Amino acid sequence: MMLRQVAKKALGLTARQSTPWSVGISRSYHENVIDHYDNPRNVGSFDKNDPTVGTGLVGAPACGDVMKLQIKVDEKTGQIVDARFKTFGCGSAIASSSVATEWVKGKAMEDVLTIKNTEIAKHLSLPPVKLHCSMLAEDAIKAAVKDYKDKRVKTNGAAAAGETTQA
Repeated sequence: MMLRQVAKKALGLTARQSTPWSVGISRSYHENVIDHYDNPRNVGSFDKNDPTVGTGLVGAPACGDVMKLQIKVDEKTGQIVDARFKTFGCGSAIASSSVATEWVKGKAMEDVLTIKNTEIAKHLSLPPVKLHCSMLAEDAIKAAVKDYKDKRVKTNGAAAAGETTQA
């Protein structure tokens, strides 16, 4: 269980109530950021060796934010059926990751490549100093799709080589 959830239980707060540290930042962050920070969606990870999973790992050396976003793809339809993230960083980075996972689920891989950091930033009302967080989310989506496609090429290439050897 995440530390934030344990703290909420200890303080007697419900899942949608703000934690004391969120209250202090409410003047700085938009309510969408606070909601995704307090109640992040799709936290976790998949097995990176699963051939239906694409993993994007990106970071911003300037601020220390690191974001891992994974997609699980239906191989027959090319639809992203699930997404997970783990982020080490500020509230804006966590919120950007959470939004990104929500937005990619149920979409075709080519469609998610059109998600722009400006859309995530606008949805979260990120201030200019936090725009790098939405850029990380866009980069993580692209990296996850690329990883999935690279795995497909290796899998299909290995299968084709196996067929040639057996023939």
